[in-house]
Amino acid sequence: MSIKKRIFSSIILFSITYFPVLVSADGNSVDKVYHPYVLPMETEIEWRAISQQDDDDAFDKQQIHRFGIGASFFDNWFTEIYLIDKKLSSDNFDINAVEIEAIVQLTEQGEYSADWGLLFEMERDFERNLFEIASALLVEKEWGRWVGALNVFIEFEQRQHQKSELEIILATQMRYRYSRLFEPAIEFYHNQDTLALGPTIMGNARLGIAKKIHWEFGVIFGLDSDTPDQTVRALIEYEF
Repeated sequence: MSIKKRIFSSIILFSITYFPVLVSADGNSVDKVYHPYVLPMETEIEWRAISQQDDDDAFDKQQIHRFGIGASFFDNWFTEIYLIDKKLSSDNFDINAVEIEAIVQLTEQGEYSADWGLLFEMERDFERNLFEIASALLVEKEWGRWVGALNVFIEFEQRQHQKSELEIILATQMRYRYSRLFEPAIEFYHNQDTLALGPTIMGNARLGIAKKIHWEFGVIFGLDSDTPDQTVRALIEYEF
């Protein structure tokens, strides 16, 4: 059995064995749906944010802004570092968390019936004295102009003087490649405190050879009382 097939078998076996018994994640998990691809020799500058709207003051007007810079140092490995601002809309900008993430592309695009990758994250939240590590299985498959993406996160949270948690997060996206500049999509997010569904639009604007701007904008609606009524998410990436 090849190394790639052994990796796939281990991932599938782990998911089947542990998925049912993991504790679900807390908090709003609406964010970005990741794709299992790495472009060699690429550098990226990214800003992305979410903003919550809800009748409950505990959820309303909360925002998270991420400012990141990343690069692919290897053909199949991309690393990015984020400065994070978690705040209410009335607060001033303040960096209260940092995160480092890496995407590993496991298969070539089109090599198998679906494309596979892995994501690894580490975050240190100074304000809440919280440390998080996470890994995710990234899967993507095409059906003509339709593209489906699946992210399954397993996350470990450690808080000082509190019980640590092992959590799981699910994010999916189905998008239609109408044109390079405009791709409509529908996204679904789920964990213990999130059940949300909503439309997203995205596109790419070429600026020259190996340079482009990628943008995304979505409004995700809560489907239960534990999820904010609306979560607006936005993303802009400059890739070069």
